[in-house]
Amino acid sequence: MTRTPTARDPERATLDKAAGENFPVAPFFLPRAWRVDLMAVYGFARLVDDIGDGDLAPGGADARLLGVSPGEAEDRLVLLDAFEADLLRVFDGTPRHPLLRRLQPTVRRRSLTPEPFLGLIAANRQDQLVTRFETYDDLLAYCELSANPVGRLVLAVTGTSTPERIRRSDAVCTALQIVEHLQDVREDLGRDRIYLPAADMKRFHVQESDLAAPTAGASVRALVAYEAERARGLLNEGAPLVGSVHGRLKLLLAGFVAGGRAAVHAIAAAEYDVLPGPPKPGKTRLLREVGLTLRGEG
Repeated sequence: MTRTPTARDPERATLDKAAGENFPVAPFFLPRAWRVDLMAVYGFARLVDDIGDGDLAPGGADARLLGVSPGEAEDRLVLLDAFEADLLRVFDGTPRHPLLRRLQPTVRRRSLTPEPFLGLIAANRQDQLVTRFETYDDLLAYCELSANPVGRLVLAVTGTSTPERIRRSDAVCTALQIVEHLQDVREDLGRDRIYLPAADMKRFHVQESDLAAPTAGASVRALVAYEAERARGLLNEGAPLVGSVHGRLKLLLAGFVAGGRAAVHAIAAAEYDVLPGPPKPGKTRLLREVGLTLRGEG
C-alpha cells in the first residue's frame, strides 16, 4: 500500500521529493546497496535544505522530532542547530529524527565522516544570514559548502574517492549549483536571495529591480549568458570524472554532467531569459547529452 505524505510522516514526505529533482538520486540501474545508501544521504540533504528554506511538512513534526519547542519551531537557525546536534548523534549515539536513524547504517557501512554533512548544514545556516554575494569567488566558497559535499558523498558511498576524482566532482557540483541558481533567479528573489555576484551585476549594468521584471532585458540576458558559460566551463573541467570510473557508476556520473549541460542548453535556447520561469531541458536533449558525455564529447 502506498503511503501518502502527511504531517505525521515527515520521513516519507521528504524522501518522496526525490522524484522531482533535476538529477538522478538513486536510479534503478545501480546496485541495491548503493541505492539504499544514496537515498539515506538524499534524505539528509533534502531535509536540511527544507529546514533552510522553510519548506518543512506542515504540523511541526520535524521540530518535535528534533526536540525543538513549538515556540521556536519557525526559527530556522534553532532548527538547524538542533539538526546538527542530532547529526552528531549519528556518529556517537542514537539520533532522534527517523531520517538520521536511516542514515546511521550508511555512515557505518561506508565509513563516512561528519564533514560533508556539516558543510551542508553550514550552507543552510549561511542562507539565513547572507542573501547576497559580492564576488564570484564568494559564490564558489558558498558552493563548496552547499554543493560539493554531495558529490563527495556519492564517491564515498561508492568507494571511489581519490583526490583527483574529488577535484573533478567539485567542479561538476559547483556547476550544477550555479545552473540551478540561474534557473531559479525569480524564485530566489522571492526569498530575498540573489546568487548572481554583485560585481558581475554591476559589470553588466543589472539592478536588483531588473530581476523582478516579467521578462529579462538585454543586460540581464547578457549576465545570465556570462554565468552560464562559467558553469559550462566547470562542467567541462569535471567531465573527465566520468571516464575515470566504470560500469553503472559511470552512467550515474554521466547523468549528472549531462543534466548540467542539458540545462545550460535549455537556458541558451530560452535566449537566457530565465525570469518567466526555469528553462528545463527535454528528455531528448538530456539523452543526447548523456551519450556525448559517455563518449567523452561535448
